[in-house]
Amino acid sequence: MADGNRRNRDRSNDGRPSNGPRKGGPGRQGPSGRNRSGPDRPNRSSSDRGPSRDDRKKLHAGGQLPRWIREEITRSTPKERRDAAIRELENGVEAFAAERYKPAAAALRRAKAAASRSATIRELLGLSAYQTGNWDEALKELRAFRRMSGETDQMPIELDCLRALGRAKDVDKTYDLFHELGGGRDTDNEARVVYASHLVDQGRVEEAWKVINAKLVANPPESLVRRWAVAARVAHAAHDDGAASKFLAAIRDHDPELPWLEDLEAELSR
Repeated sequence: MADGNRRNRDRSNDGRPSNGPRKGGPGRQGPSGRNRSGPDRPNRSSSDRGPSRDDRKKLHAGGQLPRWIREEITRSTPKERRDAAIRELENGVEAFAAERYKPAAAALRRAKAAASRSATIRELLGLSAYQTGNWDEALKELRAFRRMSGETDQMPIELDCLRALGRAKDVDKTYDLFHELGGGRDTDNEARVVYASHLVDQGRVEEAWKVINAKLVANPPESLVRRWAVAARVAHAAHDDGAASKFLAAIRDHDPELPWLEDLEAELSR
């Protein structure tokens, strides 16, 4: 995946995503600057349950489609449409890897028309739509991916789409569903980042603190550093500036080049 740590700051002042593309940040800046290949995906040993996390990351990095995706298309698509599906998926993957999300989405829509039962196509189309600010399409496709694959690792993006659409009750319901279904460590961190941001923006600070519940550790994964950023926001909203300062200092120590760090510092200084 091309530079999965890059972010932008395209948000409106009320904390909702604007109509432009974005790649995240804490709280008002978006969910978490998510790795666009998806966060932690548990490896699976049974071949009939689909590709592993590493397999999907290789796909999203671009290049020739690996064997497993060709097999997925073969299993799920009528013979006369397979070549078209593979060709358009290849075009979509190439554009996605180059961060050209509008042409990626266009190619992936054509791939979906040929192979609508491919979980991989639906996932990648959802991620492309998300990057272009097409929240409704992103939500629809990522939900379809979850139904087809049984995977929960794109549910943080589902949450953020619902948040962008102003569907507060559905944000609550979807987080409860994620809590019930579970996910990997990074996925859990990402979901907490989005949901706690939603809660603090609604003034539900005590609930937000219970959700974010971040602890300082020596060697944090990137998703935990983003969780610290939201914890700093929540502490500040709770008027616990001591805790907010501790989280901010930890972020500076572990990821001083975090693209939205300046925005967070400015928010906490107000």
